[in-house]
Amino acid sequence: MELQFTKMQGAGNDYIYINGFDYSLDAKQAELLAIQLADRHFGIGGDGLVIIDPAPQADARMRMYNADGSEGRMCGNAIRCVAKYIYDHQLTQNETVLIDTLSGIKTIDLSIKQGKVTHATVDMGPANYSLPAIPVLSEEATWINHPYTTSLGIFNLTAVSMGNPHIVTFMKDIASLDLPKIGPVFELDPIFPERINTEFVVVHSPTEISMRVWERGSGETLACGTGACAAVAASIKNGFCPSNTWITVHLLGGDLAIYYSDETVYMHGEAVEVFKGIVDVAI
Repeated sequence: MELQFTKMQGAGNDYIYINGFDYSLDAKQAELLAIQLADRHFGIGGDGLVIIDPAPQADARMRMYNADGSEGRMCGNAIRCVAKYIYDHQLTQNETVLIDTLSGIKTIDLSIKQGKVTHATVDMGPANYSLPAIPVLSEEATWINHPYTTSLGIFNLTAVSMGNPHIVTFMKDIASLDLPKIGPVFELDPIFPERINTEFVVVHSPTEISMRVWERGSGETLACGTGACAAVAASIKNGFCPSNTWITVHLLGGDLAIYYSDETVYMHGEAVEVFKGIVDVAI
């Protein structure tokens, strides 16, 4: 079977995008495609697969699959690229678009130059610190700077959901971290029944932080949009940064701007088309 695809990235968080308006792919086919196509040696290469489907109550629906084939609830960098795709490919003429996800319908404002989307601002919804909502198997209601013992030592964790589960830990240095060793210690801990995304954060100033991320199902990636939102939310909860102002998050793949309030979190960043192609797949 031949499939047309588009490779896109936001802050280096790269996915393979398939137009579900043209192809009807069920969940099992999508899982197999994600594993096959995301492989950086034997496939196209990417952090996963995104299928852009029609949606009755939105401009489109985003189905996002990690590199291991597991389905994710939300991806902040991918949703900006979905918004760019449907506008640039004339699936919508709206400059504010609605994208349906497993975490609900998200609103995205588009920045357009010469008829093409360059950046997008996503209303990510409010941060949720409730441990059952994340979920974390604990009798406590929340984890804010919570000491947690692992086989590698004690880490102070702040747990937050941005439509998918995150824990954030603050450090003085993240450049030398061995994430392939550290990341799975958190991701696969049974206390996180749906696995977990982990952000390792350095605070430079009240409006500037850096982070690296270990994503469940994909490993270390160059960026994570929901992770950047979670890192800012945790920075504010721990008193490092103020709310109601734009905060710059430096990731390995580029910068994102995050605005946090009690009502919602906004994320602003680029959306880039890398290349298009046709791939022959067996599914």
